[in-house]
Amino acid sequence: MTRGVLSFGGMTMLSRVFGLVRDQVFNTTFGTNWMTDAFWVAFRIPNFMRRLFAEGSFSTAFVPVFTEIKEKRSHDDLKALMGRTAGTLGGVLLLITALGMIFAPQLATAFTQAEPAPGQDQLITDLLRLTFPFLLFVSLTALSAGALNSFQRFGWPAFTPIILNLCMIAGALWGSKFTHPPILAMGWAILAAGVLQLLFQLPQLAKLDLLALPRWGWNHPDVRKVMRLMVPTLLGSSVAQVNLLFDTFIAAMLVHGSQSWLSTADRFLEFPLGVFGIALGTVILPTLSRHHVNTDRAGFSKSLDWGLRTTLIIIVPAMLGLMLLSLPLVSTIFQYGKFTAEAARMTALSVFGLSFGLPAFAMVKTVLPAFYARQDTRTPVRAGLVAMVANMLFNVGLLALLYMLWVPDAAKADGVMAALARVPGLHFALGIASALSSYLNLVLLWRWLRKADVFDPQPGWTRFLVRMLLANGVMAAALVAGLQLAPDFTVVDKWQRIGWLGALVFGGAAVYGLAMLALGFRPRDFREH
Repeated sequence: MTRGVLSFGGMTMLSRVFGLVRDQVFNTTFGTNWMTDAFWVAFRIPNFMRRLFAEGSFSTAFVPVFTEIKEKRSHDDLKALMGRTAGTLGGVLLLITALGMIFAPQLATAFTQAEPAPGQDQLITDLLRLTFPFLLFVSLTALSAGALNSFQRFGWPAFTPIILNLCMIAGALWGSKFTHPPILAMGWAILAAGVLQLLFQLPQLAKLDLLALPRWGWNHPDVRKVMRLMVPTLLGSSVAQVNLLFDTFIAAMLVHGSQSWLSTADRFLEFPLGVFGIALGTVILPTLSRHHVNTDRAGFSKSLDWGLRTTLIIIVPAMLGLMLLSLPLVSTIFQYGKFTAEAARMTALSVFGLSFGLPAFAMVKTVLPAFYARQDTRTPVRAGLVAMVANMLFNVGLLALLYMLWVPDAAKADGVMAALARVPGLHFALGIASALSSYLNLVLLWRWLRKADVFDPQPGWTRFLVRMLLANGVMAAALVAGLQLAPDFTVVDKWQRIGWLGALVFGGAAVYGLAMLALGFRPRDFREH
């Protein structure tokens, strides 16, 4: 599993670096305005469907069934499952893609600001008709990735997102010169990326003799089993995506730029989540599935315990680092060209709020495979639905609280909707709400996992937590002291920003590592469990 995490996480880190370059190029080229808001809405809707069908419900339902057939039946059965699943999934998503393109104007209207800029509706519509086919291609790519992961091939699928980043970089730098408006080039870039990502996986499937002609398999028994598992996971996976769409809907009521600030802030969370949280969840699912199939309770418990400790030791300092260094990070990486100091401050506000929930986001990614590996897809739905309703309530409640605290009385005189659309900073409520609902989701999942009596925590948890929390406290104190000495990142030049940020990041990491060693932590502690 360590090799798998290093392979998957290493490729994901490379992908995140390219994603960072992509966002720098995007923000420098386009800035943050109503046109970039239109793009993020048009990309977020098919991306919501992708995470729902491909990386969400489908992957978690397909991998355990695929692993079970791989362990107990013939390779011909495995290849038949690939062909039938590809044909069925592709057929369903082809219909969904067509409907999305047909009803693009209605979707555009639903997610446009209360006071839209002239032409914003039509721009979202045009972009949606380019980005929606991405759903079909990337879902088939996820099917290929699930099969490769089950054969412990983690690096190749993790490399695939780099193709999307490269296409978007090319679209911003060169494609924008040939389209009107320039932002339309990003829609073409995403369409091209979907096709190329799928083609990239096919040679690896051929090497494993898993490249089968897609065939309709609605009544195939193995496909039916995947579908039975997929229905509740569809509901479970939809929770985070419905929350994201609800956030998008609320952000559409706020000041222009809110969509872009939230989307840019999300990139900072995607780095630790992708490199560590999602990597651990992806690697641990086939392992837990194998232990469950072979009725190895001890192996199941040790693998999950290892995943939980590894997640905490990386994600907690990442949370503190992102919260404390939110403005230095945003200013150093993005404050160039059309990305202003005000945009940096607003984006940093989102980074701070979302980062508060980072441990919960990552731990959920680690705990969920413990249910899916046992083909229990119903319990996560119960927790997810509670968290979804809570997120909506948190959103409305926190937005109302900030409205009362932040909005001047003069702005309130024009009415609630007008005030929301003119006062910046209210998007902070959306990040905090997402964090709180994710912690609630984690608490419920942990409670029901313990109640199921399938996991035995390994010895040493109290000592581990005390050492980890003390080391994080020392690191946080060092970062706060460093920030007192650092200049205002929004006004100093580029090289001063880079120098100070490098000192803070590497200094904080060094302090954390030394504190862990001083408190008695050794890398072998993980091997023992």
